[in-house]
Amino acid sequence: MTIAPWFLLAILANFAGYAVYLTGLKRELVQPNRASWLIWSAAVLVEASTYAAVNPGEAQSIVFLVSAAACIIVTIAIWQRSAWSPPTRSETICMAACLGALLLWAMFSSAFWAHMLVVAAVPISFWPTWESVQQDRARERSPAWGLWTVGDLATLIVATRTGDVEVGSYAYILVELLCHASVWFMIGLATINPIRSLGFRNGNFYVLDKYLPASNLFSVGENHLGKAVFAAVDFAEGDRIVKFTGRRFRADQVPSVMRGGGDRFVQVTPDHYMGPSGRIDDLINHSCAPNAGLRFADEGVVLVAIRPIAPGDEITWDYSTTLAESNWHMICQCRSEGCRRVIGNFETLSPERQEWFRARNLVAPYLRRRDDVAPVAAIPEVRLGAG
Repeated sequence: MTIAPWFLLAILANFAGYAVYLTGLKRELVQPNRASWLIWSAAVLVEASTYAAVNPGEAQSIVFLVSAAACIIVTIAIWQRSAWSPPTRSETICMAACLGALLLWAMFSSAFWAHMLVVAAVPISFWPTWESVQQDRARERSPAWGLWTVGDLATLIVATRTGDVEVGSYAYILVELLCHASVWFMIGLATINPIRSLGFRNGNFYVLDKYLPASNLFSVGENHLGKAVFAAVDFAEGDRIVKFTGRRFRADQVPSVMRGGGDRFVQVTPDHYMGPSGRIDDLINHSCAPNAGLRFADEGVVLVAIRPIAPGDEITWDYSTTLAESNWHMICQCRSEGCRRVIGNFETLSPERQEWFRARNLVAPYLRRRDDVAPVAAIPEVRLGAG
């Protein structure tokens, strides 16, 4: 009887986590790694089977079975919404480890070692998700990670209070707890707050209401340079702001003399540029002290907040973070503290500033490593304007 409350908490927290995550998936509020989920489904299914074999009749076996069923449901939903792409090296290694665990358990009835092989595979399966969150924490911003952490902790307490359980039996629960908690810490502990996760709007109850994009995230106004884009809502550091779109051009199709202010071309590879889209991303100005930066992700070129942005703040990014073109320059009048006066290519930034942008994945892919950047010719001398 003493373990009943913890057992119920483990079941409810895990089930609620999967339900909330599935809701976020259907409403396109999370961008999960599908290979990781496929691996997790196999791992938790193997774990549920091997744990039941090693510890028949234990209450936590039910927790594992519920988690396995829910995980499979989420995985099916993810794969129905995505196109096939080959797995990465870490995903392949983990898939092989899970397959080995299945074969080891099924063919040799060595449930303990099958169990331990799955335990070793779990951190590897989390690696793609850690990489994804490191690039953009909004991809996994869901209360589910906090709920799963609580559920894992309750499951660990259930296993501890059961008594007479092998030390190895705790390994999977502990590893799951640490992995779930790590993602929760990465996306922010406040994401489990029910006030941020639940809400009312227009008289209707909504799940994850605070994570829905607002109907109007921006406003277009004027500053000393002309048109400018201002935030209409709060953006936290790491939040996705807007996706940059536009036709791609070869370098030889771009005007040979670009004047900066009116060209609106973004260099995306050494030989290609993204042209104007005719949308709001064309109006986002440069600043030498920007509050946003461009991130080149799988889904495209996305502007993300690099520090908190309040409603009314102008949204800006540093044009130099995508540019290797040595002949391009623009007189800067951003009026920020430390304004460089002349904007050039990436190599015109200080080495410290270059590494700052690289460390946060806020540069074009071909600029991420110093060896990939071609030598830069001297910037033509220009006459500085006022401001």
